[in-house]
Amino acid sequence: MGQATDATMLMSFLSVALGGAIGSSLRFGAGVLMLRLVGSGFPLAILSVNVIGSFLMGLFVVYSFQRGLEHYNLFVMTGILGGFTTFSAFSLEAFTLFERGQIASAALYVLLSVVVSISGLVLGVWIARMVWA
Repeated sequence: MGQATDATMLMSFLSVALGGAIGSSLRFGAGVLMLRLVGSGFPLAILSVNVIGSFLMGLFVVYSFQRGLEHYNLFVMTGILGGFTTFSAFSLEAFTLFERGQIASAALYVLLSVVVSISGLVLGVWIARMVWA
């Protein structure tokens, strides 16, 4: 890689890292706020963050491409919204497949993402309990 490419890659990583720190902090703040407003029980904070993040992803993806602001996508979409909720990226990928007419692929992606991710979590908990119990 050349020096210009290395510098560009470094700036991309820093942009994502800064945006991710902002998004993660916003997610934490939203969780604290929802906990104070409605208490615990149903994971309303995570549901709210997922819906808001997905909504904002939809707004920004169209806005950035229509206004020629794609250079902000790493900071806003991958960083801030990715740190706020990875569900927004999941939603965008599923919608993109659907919009391209790849309905079966979109459905498979959604099904596999949910089932395999939850299965991975269950497996991780099971192994951790066996090892550290």
